[in-house]
Amino acid sequence: MKMILAVLATISAAFLMLPANSNAQTPPKAPTFTIAGHSGEAQLLQVDGKSYVEIETLALLTQGTLSFKTNRTILTLPPSEAGAPEPTPQVKQGFSTAFIQAGIEEMSLIREWRIAIVNAVQNNNPVSEDWVSAHHRLADKNLSLASSATSTDDDRSAFPLLTAEFNNMQKLSELYLTLRKQASAISPDNFDISLEDQILSCARGFVSMTENHEFQDQASCH
Repeated sequence: MKMILAVLATISAAFLMLPANSNAQTPPKAPTFTIAGHSGEAQLLQVDGKSYVEIETLALLTQGTLSFKTNRTILTLPPSEAGAPEPTPQVKQGFSTAFIQAGIEEMSLIREWRIAIVNAVQNNNPVSEDWVSAHHRLADKNLSLASSATSTDDDRSAFPLLTAEFNNMQKLSELYLTLRKQASAISPDNFDISLEDQILSCARGFVSMTENHEFQDQASCH
């Protein structure tokens, strides 16, 4: 009886030791190889202290293709996204709301400036040089705002028309001030009415163009 109990105790001890011995004998997990930006992994083969990867597995990881020519093996990789041509930026058509607002405001300032000069000539109602200078600065400032508001191709095409209108109004204003210094009253015959007509025509053409929301060159502005 004592012999049977001793045998059973030995067998039980052996079974208890099996898991520990089994874990101790489990080989370590083989090292793997991965490529940044690609899913999947490949097992590294260790030979003479160097690491190798099967080329078939490497082709799968990189989504490449293998080809064979005589004694050559060629791995062709797909084109990278960085090398892909960038999409052509979409051209913005029409006028932007900000540019139209600034442009109309500029034309309104020039209109007020022009009317004051024309009335001064026709009705001998003098306009002071200080008033002209103040209006010049105001129109020049608003022209800069219109320049900052350009964001479409039509905006950029139309801005030179605003600049030309401002320059023509400046010429008309300087002509008036020059004649005013020479005489207390200015005869309309000595005043360049054609320049005033050009300024008026340019303003009308610019407003009509913005209402159509499409750039059309205005010959009167040049």
